[in-house]
Amino acid sequence: MTLVLDLRPVVLVTGILLTALGATMLVPALVDAIAGNPDWQVFAASSAATTLVGVTFYTATRGMSRTLSTRQAMLMTVVVWIALVTAGALPFLWSGVVPSYTDAFFEAMSGLTTTGATVITGLDDAPPGILLWRGMLQWLGGLGIIVMAVAVLPMLQIGGMQVFKAEAFDTPEKILPRATQISGSMTLIFVAFTAICAVAYMIAGMLPAEALIHAMTTVATGGFSTRDTSIGFYQDAAIEWVAVVFMIVGSIPFLLYIQVLQGRPLAIWRDQQVRTFLTVLALLVLIGWLVVEQTLTELFGGPGAFRAVVFNTVSIMTGTGYASADYGLWGAQSIAFFFIIMFIGGCAGSTSCGIKIFRFQVLFAEVRERLARVLYPHGVFVKRFNGRPLDPRVPLAVTTFIFLYLATFAVLSIALQMTGLDLLTAMSGAGSAISNVGPGLGDIIGPAGNYQSLNDTAKWLLSLGMLLGRLELFTVLVLFLPQFWRS
Repeated sequence: MTLVLDLRPVVLVTGILLTALGATMLVPALVDAIAGNPDWQVFAASSAATTLVGVTFYTATRGMSRTLSTRQAMLMTVVVWIALVTAGALPFLWSGVVPSYTDAFFEAMSGLTTTGATVITGLDDAPPGILLWRGMLQWLGGLGIIVMAVAVLPMLQIGGMQVFKAEAFDTPEKILPRATQISGSMTLIFVAFTAICAVAYMIAGMLPAEALIHAMTTVATGGFSTRDTSIGFYQDAAIEWVAVVFMIVGSIPFLLYIQVLQGRPLAIWRDQQVRTFLTVLALLVLIGWLVVEQTLTELFGGPGAFRAVVFNTVSIMTGTGYASADYGLWGAQSIAFFFIIMFIGGCAGSTSCGIKIFRFQVLFAEVRERLARVLYPHGVFVKRFNGRPLDPRVPLAVTTFIFLYLATFAVLSIALQMTGLDLLTAMSGAGSAISNVGPGLGDIIGPAGNYQSLNDTAKWLLSLGMLLGRLELFTVLVLFLPQFWRS
C-alpha cells in the first residue's frame, strides 16, 4: 500500500495551534506568580515545551498551502485535538495535582472536549493557576467546537451536518462573506457572553475569580467547577438560575446570534431547531418534575425542589454536567430519566453535545414520510428543514450516525465492564463520555463522586469515548479504514 496523503498542511496547522496553546499557558503562570504559588514555573515550563514543538512544526512546513482536502481536514481535526490534549495535560502532571500522565491526559481531554469529568480531588484547595487552566481548556474547547461545527463538519458532511453548509455559505443571504469572518464574529460573541455571565455570577454572590472560571465553563457547556461539589457548594438560587440561562445560551447555534446582531432579532425563534430544543427542554423539565416531585419536596421543599429539577435537567441535557445535588439519591426513576436525557444534547453549531436536536428532527421527518407513503403510495413528499428541502442523502447520514452512536456506546459499555466496573458505572460512564456530559451515575462517578478511582484502562477508554463523541464519530473512525490512506 502506498501512502499518498500529504501530511505537511496538517503539521502546519497543528504547529500554529500548539504555539497558540503554549502562549495561553502564560496566563495561569502569571496568575500563580501574582498569588505567590510556585506552580507558575510549571506553567512556564509547559508553555516553553509546547511552544517549542509548535514553532518546530510550523518552521518545518512554513510556506505550505493551507488549503486542505477532505481527507486532510479529517486527519487535521483528529491530530489537532490529540496534540492539544497531549500538551494541555502537562501542567496537570508537572504540578502534581494528579499522580500519573493517564490522569493528566484524561483531565485535559475532558476539558478540551467540554465533557467535565474530573479525576482531581480537593478542588476547593487547588492552586489558582490549575483552576484557571481547567476553565481555559473548556473555554478554548468550546470555541473550537463552534468553529469546527461551522467550517469543518459541514464540509466533511459528517452525520448530516451538510444541511448547515448551505445556510452558512452557499445561499444568496450569506451571513458573512468568508468562514474566517464568521469564526471571528463568533469568537467576539463567545467572549461577550462569557463576560456577561461572569458579571452575572458576581452579582449573584460569587467571588470574581470563581465567577470568571464558572462563566468560561458555563458558556462552553463544559461543567468544570472550582469546587468538589460543583454548583451545589453555593446552595444559592440566584447562582443556579444564572447557570441555567447561560447553559441554554451556549446550546443555541452561535450563527443565529450573528444574525440577531445584523438586525434580525427574531432569527433565533424562527429557527426550527431552536424552537424544538426549547420545547423539548420544557417538556423534559415537566416530566422530570412529575417523576421525582414527591421525593424532592421532602428533600428541598416547594421552590427548591422545582429549581433542582430545572437546573439538573438543563445541565445534563445540554451536556454541561454541573450538579446542584446528588440526583442519584432521588430514586430509580430519576436515574433512568437522567440516563436517557444525557444522549439528547443541544443544537448543532453550539457548544453542546450529544446526538443533537436536528438529527431527531430529520429522523422524525423521515419516519413521517415513510408512514405517509403507506397511505399514499403515489404521493410526492418533500422533507424540509428550516423551510429548505433536505438533500436526500441527509436522512441516510443521520440514521447511520445515530446507529453508529448507539453501537459505539454499547461497545464502550462492554469494554468498560470488562475492566472491572459494575454495570451502572460502565453504562453511565460510556454514555457520559460519548455524549460529553461529565458526571455519570452510581456511587463512584455520580454527581457526588468523580473518576479518580477508576483504573487506567477505563480512563483511556473513556478518553477515547470523549474524543469520538466530540468529533462526531466518523471523523475519528474513518482514519482506521485502509482506503483513507490510499489515493
